Amino acid sequence: MPRAAASRRALTAIDALTTTPPDTLPPGHIICRIITSAGNNIYRLLTPTDAKTEILAELPTMFRGKVWLKRGGYVVVDTGAFEERENKLGGEIVNVVRGEREWRKEGYWPKQFPKEEELEDSEESEEESTVGKMPPGSDDEE
Repeated sequence: MPRAAASRRALTAIDALTTTPPDTLPPGHIICRIITSAGNNIYRLLTPTDAKTEILAELPTMFRGKVWLKRGGYVVVDTGAFEERENKLGGEIVNVVRGEREWRKEGYWPKQFPKEEELEDSEESEEESTVGKMPPGSDDEE
C-alpha cells in the first residue's frame, strides 16, 4: 500500500512553524544542535549548557517525512516531555529551526552556539592556510 503524500496545507503549516521563531520559549524548552541520527526518528543532540552534555530526543510524527534534519542544524526540545516515563530519551523535538538568521535575533538564542562564519574565521586565524599550495612530497627531502 503506497504511503500518502503530505497535504499542501500541512506542509504550509510546518513551513510557517519552523521559519517563524516564537516570541519566547516556554519553560523546559531549549535550543539544541543536532549531532547525528541515532535511528528510528531518534536524534543525538548537543545542549547549550556549560558541560556540553548530549541528550537523545525523538522526532514527533508531525515532522516525519516532511522536514529534513541535518547534522549541525538546530531544533527546539521539550525536556519535560518524557519525565513521567523511564527511558533514555531526554526530550521531544517540538520545533525545527529553519531560517536561522531570524531565530538568532531572538533573546533566548544560546550564546554557546556562535554563527558558523565566526567559527570558520577563528579556525583560519589559528592555523596557516594551505589553499593553492602543493602537498608535501618526498622530493622536498632530497
